[in-house]
Formats: sequence, C-alpha cells, structure tokens
Amino acid sequence: MTTKGGPRRHFTATGFVVDGDRTLLHWHHRHQQWMPPGGHIEPDEDPVQAVLREVREETGVAAEVIPSAPSFPFSSPGQIQPPYTILVEDIPGPEEPHQHIDLIYFCRPLAGAAGHDPALGEFHWIDEQALAVNQPIALAACGVAVPLAEDVRLLALEAIAAAREAAVSQGGKGRG
Repeated sequence: MTTKGGPRRHFTATGFVVDGDRTLLHWHHRHQQWMPPGGHIEPDEDPVQAVLREVREETGVAAEVIPSAPSFPFSSPGQIQPPYTILVEDIPGPEEPHQHIDLIYFCRPLAGAAGHDPALGEFHWIDEQALAVNQPIALAACGVAVPLAEDVRLLALEAIAAAREAAVSQGGKGRG
C-alpha cells in the first residue's frame, strides 16, 4: 500500500554508540548487513526515547545522546535533541516494501554502564582505523568477512569525530 502515490513510510531512530575511537555494530540477519542499533518509534514515544530504548534493547548498553545542537534558554515548551541527520531508506519485503524515515543519533555509553550483552546477538566494536580503510567484519558463525554499507561506515566515522569533539568541548567530561 502506498500513501499519496508513494510508498508507506515508518519513522525510525538509529543510534551509533561510540566509546573512545570505536562504535558498536550488530549483524542484522534480515538485511544481511552490519548496522547500528535502531528501530521503529513507538506511539507516544519521542525520537530520543526511541533511540535510547532501541540501543538498550538491542545491545544491553545504557546510553545517552551526544548533543548535536544547543538547547535554547527557555523551559517551555520542552525541547528534544535533534538527530544528526535523517535518512530515507527503502526497505524491501518479505512484507510490503516501504520506507524508513530514519532519525540518526550519535550516542555514548553512560558513565559506569556495562558493556554490550553478547547474548543479544552478534556485535562488534569497530575502531576508527578499521572504518577508515573499510575493513570487512568477520561473522563469527561462518568466518566470512562482510564489508560495511558506505552510509554506515561514513556515519560511524562521523559519530566518532562528534563524540571526540563533544568530549573536548565538555572539558574531557563523559565518555567518547
């Protein structure tokens, strides 16, 4: 089914979780690619709540969003941190093909937060150097090395740079 002549669209939120010079990616079985955690924004949920919930559910990591814009100096109305960028992604079947309007956030683990939970799936912390040379990541189940999609690779590099800049601007406070 389409809306107004185009494909059906779902709003999603994705979080590139950065710790130092590395970011956490997981193997997405349905899409057959390495991806950051993310998923659909639920009814009555704002995008920041959605991305932090998805990061926690998919990785076990408690995280916070790295601010991409300053907050204005008023308390009302409330403000939500904007995403770093928004992607429009074509999603093929097996159900009806549709699009994701994907709000991309950069995140970092909360201070003292535990690492990812390996029981939740296949994850890799991939460092900036490996991203820069587009090093494929081996699947543990079969040993086949799979390269990253270019959007994932470039956004992961940008997330690491943003986390580094945020740490410097905060005087070394927090992680990243």
